[in-house]
Amino acid sequence: MDAPLKVIVGYDSREDIAWQVCRHSLERHASRPVQVIPLRQPVVRELGLYSRGLDATASTEFSLTRFLTPYLAATEGPSVFVDCDFLFTRDIHELIDSLAPGKAIHVVKHVYEPHHAVKMDGKAQTTYPRKNWSSFMVFNGGHPDVRKLTPAYVNSATPAQLHRFEWIEDDADIGELDREWNYLVGEYPTADRAPAAIHYTNGGPWFDEWRDCDYGDLWTAERALYEASRRGIAA
Repeated sequence: MDAPLKVIVGYDSREDIAWQVCRHSLERHASRPVQVIPLRQPVVRELGLYSRGLDATASTEFSLTRFLTPYLAATEGPSVFVDCDFLFTRDIHELIDSLAPGKAIHVVKHVYEPHHAVKMDGKAQTTYPRKNWSSFMVFNGGHPDVRKLTPAYVNSATPAQLHRFEWIEDDADIGELDREWNYLVGEYPTADRAPAAIHYTNGGPWFDEWRDCDYGDLWTAERALYEASRRGIAA
């Protein structure tokens, strides 16, 4: 049997329910095994894999640790990183099976100016090249550029070098995904059907002020399914 696809989800202690619902939606739609792992900054620090100083300006606890994904996945095949504020409505393996061979990484190549100055729980919105490209990444663990993402490199590179993919020698090795796999709520118009991966980038229904956002009802329904499954386990 093939090894399960490793999907590493950025974990932020302020948004535990977002991680739980993201994980549940990934597992519920997967047609083949997936191993969904929370990326907790204290854990990678304890393992000696992350030693950068605390960054009070970072909008999440996984702002830079995300680039440890292929090292942690330890596979020559694909591995996935995704922010916790995602909801999946389709099978992640559908995407993996469609990827162009030979690319270092696949991302949605967003080109946009943020509509909101403030996001999530009061964090300032910033604009920079290739913004939000790194919020959903499919890594090719066998590519030489991806193998550069060692703990030593991730701990020493600048945030710009990491998020702008300057560790990839040739931009042609950055494969492009359809934007429905990283659909930015509040930045893109509502689609005719639910996108495959809904990204509540400005804030999701777990925040009171974002309860009525686009596709918030889908997230709330997934949360209900998650909570019902937890009650079943407890029983």
